[in-house]
Amino acid sequence: MIHERRSAILQMTSAVLDAARELLREEGFVEILPVILAPVTDPLRHTTDRAVVAAYGQQWHLTRSMIFHKQAAVRVLNKIFSLSPNIRLEPAGWGQSGRHLFEFVQLDLEVREATRDDMLALGERLLVHIVERISESCIKELALLGRELSEIRAPFPRIPYREAEERYGDGFEDHVSVRAEGPVWIVDFPVEVREFYDREDPSRPGVLLDMDLLYPAGYGEALSGGEREHEPHRIQNRIERQGLDPTLYGSLLEAAQAGLPPSAGFGIGIERLVRFLGGLLHVREVRLFPRVPGEPAAM
Repeated sequence: MIHERRSAILQMTSAVLDAARELLREEGFVEILPVILAPVTDPLRHTTDRAVVAAYGQQWHLTRSMIFHKQAAVRVLNKIFSLSPNIRLEPAGWGQSGRHLFEFVQLDLEVREATRDDMLALGERLLVHIVERISESCIKELALLGRELSEIRAPFPRIPYREAEERYGDGFEDHVSVRAEGPVWIVDFPVEVREFYDREDPSRPGVLLDMDLLYPAGYGEALSGGEREHEPHRIQNRIERQGLDPTLYGSLLEAAQAGLPPSAGFGIGIERLVRFLGGLLHVREVRLFPRVPGEPAAM
């Protein structure tokens, strides 16, 4: 029975990847290979230890996300996506959340000249398509897992960050997710809680043109993204406002000086998506060889 359950989850994961690729290719996306090591990676705004390898006279960061590489890639291609392994050495206690692995895969995508509204619509199309495909192609797997997938319909509700914070206080994401009957967008994050590459709304200083999607029933964050800062002076200013060392992001600033196009995108965690679709207790069930914060691994 254990192997049957594991097999069902792996079959569902494969079907999720097929469905995601199907929709994105229909919409003109090109899949690119992921970046595993880089001189610079996503700084993130939450507690994460650095994972660094010294080689060839240089320090290489294990990828936390492909954000900077996506911005550079859309200089060449209009629409790109990658199934990107991420390493995030987060606090050991986070392993009990059911949502955290320190090695996981993101479906990371970016679109040149796109807006946040474009990404909200794309995120909805993608999730609706995946749920439809899994409901059709994974009937036996869902039955074995005891999961009945409900239809989801777009558009999803949108709640401004400050409104959710006023209603539920700190950690409101869990409250919203538990109470939601379907996926819910959180939009308009304040500039101080997100990374410097998320674009500040020129007409609303201090407010970002970004978004998170929350799954219903307490499954938590699904995806995160938005519009990107692409002008060198704005990137430099945001780096300095966050108290970061601009020299650490020299390659990004050089790319911006050479010309980064306006773009928007998001990343959606594959393991969390399968956890939601399968009604699983923990994302560890999605991986044959899970890397859970605070837990030893046999292989």
